[in-house]
Amino acid sequence: MPKGLMARPTTDFAKEGLFDILANKMDFEGMNILDLFSGTGSIAFEFVSRGASKVTCVEQYALHVKFIRSVAEKLNEPLRIIQGDVYRFISSKSGKYHLIFADAPYSDEKMSSIPDLIFKSDILYNDGLLIVEHSGKTNFDKHPFFSEKRVYGSVNFSFFRKPEIES
Repeated sequence: MPKGLMARPTTDFAKEGLFDILANKMDFEGMNILDLFSGTGSIAFEFVSRGASKVTCVEQYALHVKFIRSVAEKLNEPLRIIQGDVYRFISSKSGKYHLIFADAPYSDEKMSSIPDLIFKSDILYNDGLLIVEHSGKTNFDKHPFFSEKRVYGSVNFSFFRKPEIES
């Protein structure tokens, strides 16, 4: 990674645990996935390597975007990379996704609002999955769409499921 990146990449231990869980729950082929606060892009690249059809990265910092873009070009990976504010992107209702992964900086004061913003914006398909990576200081257990939490060292993943709407 180049100097100056302010990212806190998900640890290999946590990423391996997360993708072991996901591999048992879903097939990524044909899925449209959104990676918010992409940082180094490692989560997005993992989804692509596992067969996700479309992966969109949203990252605010130009240096991070440049790094993700250079890796994507070297690996010839088809990522859609957007430089911009994640919260504005969510409110823009830009598309629908089967799975959304959000890894905001742990110090981000708005981080705890991400599940509400995602569900309010309606960018997650019915029965879609939202995963928020966070520190142990944040607790989403009381959220109406919360389904489970997994802990890998200091990394916490909270899972939210948008219920299937019956017609």
